[in-house]
Amino acid sequence: MEHADGITQTTDLTGKMLIAMPGMGDPRFDQSLVFMCAHGSDGAMGLIVNKPASDVSLSMLLKQLDIETTGDPGDQKVHYGGPVETARGFVLHSPEYASAVTTLEAHPRIHMTATLDILEDIAVGKGPDKRLMMLGYAGWGPGQLESEIAQNGWLVCDASPALVFDVPADQKWTAALESLGVAALALSSEGGRA
Repeated sequence: MEHADGITQTTDLTGKMLIAMPGMGDPRFDQSLVFMCAHGSDGAMGLIVNKPASDVSLSMLLKQLDIETTGDPGDQKVHYGGPVETARGFVLHSPEYASAVTTLEAHPRIHMTATLDILEDIAVGKGPDKRLMMLGYAGWGPGQLESEIAQNGWLVCDASPALVFDVPADQKWTAALESLGVAALALSSEGGRA
C-alpha cells in the first residue's frame, strides 16, 4: 500500500523487533534493539530492550513511587525504552500476567503493561514471571518508520521471549542479527551502494 507521500506501507510490525543499523545517524539508537508494541497507519511505538539504565533499578523506582514492597522484588535494572516521555514507565512481560486496568498483547508471548498496578503487583510478588521495565519509548509518526527502514536505518526480525527476557542486554543486538544470519562485523553503514 502506498501513502500519498510515495512511501510504501510495510506490513504490520507489531510484535517484531527492529535492529538499528550502523550509521543510522541517531546516537540514541546506536546498536538498539526495539520491540514493536504497535504499528499502523497512524504511526508506531516500540521499546528499546537492550539499554539498561546505569543509575535506576526496579527497587529504586518502587521506592521513588512510594510503593510498599513485601519480600524482594529483585534488583533488576530499569531500561531506557526510548527518547519519548522518559518519565513514563512500561513493562514488557510474559503472558500469564494481565493488569486489572489494561494490558496490550503485542505478541502472543510478550505483553506490555503501562499502568501502575503492575508495579504494585511486582512489589508484592504477584507480578509476571518474566519482565523488563523501561522508562520512555520510541515513537514514529505516520510513514516515518517506513521511511527509516527504506533508508537502511533498521532491519526487522522476529521477536522471541528468549531474546527479550533471557539474552544479556549487551548481547541482544548481536543475537538479533544472528537470528537473520547476519554477522555484526559484516554490516556496513553504507548499505546498498554498488
